[in-house]
Formats: sequence, structure tokens, C-alpha cells
Amino acid sequence: MPVFRFATVQGQAIVWFLRRNCSVSPTQLGWFYATLCAASLAIAGYFWLRGATLVMPFAGLELAAIGLAFMAYARHAADGERISLQGRRLVVELESAGQLQRTEFDPDWVRVEPRSGERSLIEVSGRGRSVQVGRYLRPELRPLLAQEIRSALRAQGALRAGIV
Repeated sequence: MPVFRFATVQGQAIVWFLRRNCSVSPTQLGWFYATLCAASLAIAGYFWLRGATLVMPFAGLELAAIGLAFMAYARHAADGERISLQGRRLVVELESAGQLQRTEFDPDWVRVEPRSGERSLIEVSGRGRSVQVGRYLRPELRPLLAQEIRSALRAQGALRAGIV
């Protein structure tokens, strides 16, 4: 069995998890936004009580715009790719904005190649289906990931054939 840089071995399965690099979780962002709202509304309230009545509507507009931007960020914070190889299946799951796309391949008929050029995404294809992976990996590391997946496919094929 090859040594993996990007994958983990879970029982009989080899799994690659590729996730977006998020410095702030959606929960942390929610708490930060709540604190920002409290502080901004407290300051706007103070000036509103002092007679500056337009401060409060503009503070509300500002907080609404920031809230929309934070919602867009939080919606994609958990995006990722999961590639698993177990026995007679290579499963690729892509999650984007809460939507899960799952594609299964027969490991004996799958190809793993860069789409076009060395900095492009990796195309996993076989029997008329294809999916692109590697979005959450630096472009210079994508060829290494493709090679690792190919090595794992060869090793699994050899195990199934009883060669090893």
C-alpha cells in the first residue's frame, strides 16, 4: 500500500478530504456579527437620542449589507470535496452551498488526468461520466493529488487481482 500525502486510510477505504480553507467558522462569524450589531446599534442609538435621527437608518442599512456579505461567506464555508476508494467503487462527492453531487466510478475504468495544463483542475472520468476535483488545493499540488489517486487505484486493482 502506498504512502499518502493527501489521503487517510479508514479501514479498507482510502479517503481524500479537500476542504475550503476558512479562517472563521459560520458560528464564529454569527457571534462576531451579533457583537457588531450590538455595538453599532448602541452607538447609533446614542446619536439618535442626541437628535441625529438619520444615524439609525444608515446603521441599519450598513448592518444589512454586512449581514448579506456574511451570509454569502457562511453559505460556502463548508464547501468541499470527498473522494473515496473502497473495493469496487471510487466515489466522488462535491459539496457546494449545501448541495451534494455524488458520482460513482468503477475503478477499473476510471481515468484521472489534469483537465488542460498543469495548473488546471483534475478530471476524474469513466464510462461517460466525469467530474472535476481539486478546487480547494493549490494548483501546484494538483498533479501530486492526481498521481496519488492513480497510485491508489493501481494498488487496489493489484489487490483485487491477487497480484500483491
